[in-house]
Amino acid sequence: GETSDGIPPSAPHIPPGRALLATLRTLMLFTAAMITLPIGLYFVSKTYLFEGVLGLPAIDSYFYSAIVAVVSVHIVLALFVYMAWNEGTRQWQEASKLE
Repeated sequence: GETSDGIPPSAPHIPPGRALLATLRTLMLFTAAMITLPIGLYFVSKTYLFEGVLGLPAIDSYFYSAIVAVVSVHIVLALFVYMAWNEGTRQWQEASKLE
C-alpha cells in the first residue's frame, strides 16, 4: 500500500528541506571558491612564484599570474558542472526507481 501522500512506505524519502540545504551549501561553497581562489592564486603566484622563485619582471608576472587565475576559474566551473551533473543524474535514477 501507499501512504496518504502517494509514496510507498519502503521508498527512501529525503526531506525536501534537507536536499535544498545540501544544494545551497554546494552552491555557496563554489561561489566562495569562485571568488577567493582566482584572486588568491593571482597574488600568490605573482608575488611568490613568478617574481620570487622565477625572478620574472613585474610586467611578465602580471601576465602569467592572470593566466593562473583564469585557469583556476575554469577548474572551479568544471568541478561545479561535474558535481551538478552527478547530483542531477543521481536524483533522476532515484526517481526512476520509485516509478
